[in-house]
Amino acid sequence: MSGGSAAGEDRLARLSLFYPMYNEEGNVEEAVARATAILPRYADEYEVILVDDGSRDATGAIADRLSGADPRVRTVHHPVNQGYGAALQSGIRASRYEWIFYTDGDNQFDLDEIRLLLPFRQDHDVVSGYRIARRDPWNRKLNAWAFNLLVRILFGLRLRDVDCAFKLYRASIFEGMPIQSNGAMIDVEILARARKRGARITEVGVHHYPRTSGSQTGAKLSVILRAFRELFQLWGELR
Repeated sequence: MSGGSAAGEDRLARLSLFYPMYNEEGNVEEAVARATAILPRYADEYEVILVDDGSRDATGAIADRLSGADPRVRTVHHPVNQGYGAALQSGIRASRYEWIFYTDGDNQFDLDEIRLLLPFRQDHDVVSGYRIARRDPWNRKLNAWAFNLLVRILFGLRLRDVDCAFKLYRASIFEGMPIQSNGAMIDVEILARARKRGARITEVGVHHYPRTSGSQTGAKLSVILRAFRELFQLWGELR
């Protein structure tokens, strides 16, 4: 599901970027610094939203300090940890501009590679990154392979990396969209619902880097089992 040309640079009038974060005290400052340095190259006006999903470390306090120092930065707090999907939902609801971009707050992506996605927005409603070489443990990559295979079979989403956290959305696709997942199924749910509504979706390769601070939560067995259960529930609803 690819198309268009990624040659050259492109600019947006207005862009909302949000970071879902859970216990990312070692990453939040760098994430915001990258955003405020890079986004002016690609958007005339932008906002950075930090979604603190009930972190138990200093993530929330650091986010509040950063948002207090820069009016372009805002923080959304969950009083308790609600899950990755809930953080994405909060980021989407908080976004005010016509284009919404999100990436994880663990700094495993090069934010400047948003330039690779922007040209495709002319002909697509969703431009999703896929990790050219995923820098995760083998068990996480195996789970992702099985999950992506099921997604292709059940929903016809011909994507290599459905849960890659480097996505650009046309904000209008979320109007009236019921999003239910609070967990790891969130990306599949959004893409499957968008496709059913006729949204145009494409993929662009981006680089992925090892995590240098904090720890992953997505490889927990409970998270994996919940995602597979929700996958079949969504399939039952949309088929």
